[in-house]
Amino acid sequence: MKYPDTIQPDFSARDALPGVDPLQVSRWSPRAFVKTPINEADLARLFEAARWAPSCFNAQPWQFYVSTDKTFNDYLHLLVEGNQAWAGDASVLGFVVVKKTFAHNGKPNAYAEYDAGAAWMAMTLQARQMGLYTHGMAGIKHDEVASYLTLDDDHKVVCGFAIGVATTPDTLPDDIAAKEKPSPRKPLDEVWRR
Repeated sequence: MKYPDTIQPDFSARDALPGVDPLQVSRWSPRAFVKTPINEADLARLFEAARWAPSCFNAQPWQFYVSTDKTFNDYLHLLVEGNQAWAGDASVLGFVVVKKTFAHNGKPNAYAEYDAGAAWMAMTLQARQMGLYTHGMAGIKHDEVASYLTLDDDHKVVCGFAIGVATTPDTLPDDIAAKEKPSPRKPLDEVWRR
């Protein structure tokens, strides 16, 4: 399903080179969401995209824990207060977890979080293609999340996330609404070293 784009963000602060896929440039992390049901088939499509991300030794160390209607408020309370102020209007909340060791030999996987980032980006771009937005969050109660999810010592909570249909920033508290716009990027020569 294609979800309706209810906003027209100002991307003028973004200066991508010609030929860069517009999907990359239109990906940003809004905080203003309008509560919209996302059906199970569409959620499956998001995480199917993540499943195809590359990973060291093809370990696929990521897991995406996703709220349901029943657990949404529990997930919301596992975010820090600043994120709780806006995330309650998202359609789905979740957490990215990684397995810290390789299944094939039990050795530490130093690339698990890197690989989870690739899976996150694949899911995020799939969301944009469907008219949805995502917002990743470092501001979560990591220990409480691990306890709530009953994770063992071989798993680590990396981040939280919200998924939903974006809306205008007038639904947000003033201090948060002021930040509600696509951000620019560093100049290319600062990230492409040669």
